Amino acid sequence: MTAPRPTLSRRHALGETSARSLLLTLLGEFVLPQDGPVWTSTIVEVLDSLHVEEKSARQALARTAADGWLTSERVGRSVRWSLTPPGRRLLTEGAERIYAFGTPAPRWDGVWLILYVSVPESKRRLRHKLRTKLTWAGFGSPGPGMWISPSSAPEAEVRAVIEGLGLDAGAMSFTARFAGVGSEQAMVRRAWDLDAVAARYDDFVDAFADLRPASPDAVMLAQTRLVHEWRRFPFLDPRLPAELLPSAWVGDRARELFAVRHAEWADGAQRRWRELAA
Repeated sequence: MTAPRPTLSRRHALGETSARSLLLTLLGEFVLPQDGPVWTSTIVEVLDSLHVEEKSARQALARTAADGWLTSERVGRSVRWSLTPPGRRLLTEGAERIYAFGTPAPRWDGVWLILYVSVPESKRRLRHKLRTKLTWAGFGSPGPGMWISPSSAPEAEVRAVIEGLGLDAGAMSFTARFAGVGSEQAMVRRAWDLDAVAARYDDFVDAFADLRPASPDAVMLAQTRLVHEWRRFPFLDPRLPAELLPSAWVGDRARELFAVRHAEWADGAQRRWRELAA
């Protein structure tokens, strides 16, 4: 029997400040691209600089290994950790999603992908899973049972979600343009809380616009925090076309800032991690 594929929970993907989620950021940003084992002491030291206690850091490592994403090797009295193939695949997919999210959205053709799928109120866990997966795919819900996306690109992904949750028998989807009844902008506002998304982008810009780390350690920690905070946005922001967004959308500024800061700090951050991991 094939082992179940590990997945990131919405809680971890949102980048909540915890030992586990910060560990995932370190693994994806530094361990994954450098393709080598890392000592427990290195991880504990860096997480300590991010205000994570040693006990919590070690628990995060143990839990991540229990999930099948890390494997340990004892060398004398020390332990070092390596990504497993499922862990590498998981983090690679996550990194692709995060960094692709920082690129400009393609021009919109005006076509919506609409999905109708009904889950009884009594099946709350199933409803939560459906909402999590569709939100991750960029869908919003303007009304009960109705999910919309301004792109037909996630059609295959949505089909896999619906089939995987056993909801395909009662679901249906189609593509269409908005017609003459109602307001397209009002529909967008019902489907997504753009004010809340804008507020989170404002916080991101405030945190990193003027940040100038002065030491190698500070550069590495700033890069970690930058990526950790940016991990929130693929869940929060549906990447709507410019035609559907408020003017001077703060998300555009935040994306530019992320790209500039990440490129600015990348070499120094990776170099400092290599020094610590040696």
